[in-house]
Amino acid sequence: MDMEELEPRKKVPEKRNLEPLSVEELNDYITELEAEIARVRAAIGGKQSVRAGAEALFKR
Repeated sequence: MDMEELEPRKKVPEKRNLEPLSVEELNDYITELEAEIARVRAAIGGKQSVRAGAEALFKR
């Protein structure tokens, strides 16, 4: 067993310091976060489709 397997999988990312950022940089940061949210939602949708397909297959 690798030591990596023993470590917790969920690591809380450090919060970004917003104080030194300008309004423009903050808006850019929001855009980056919104893109990441869209990517995560797409991944969730894909996993839900696979799960629904598997459930339909095994319910027959």
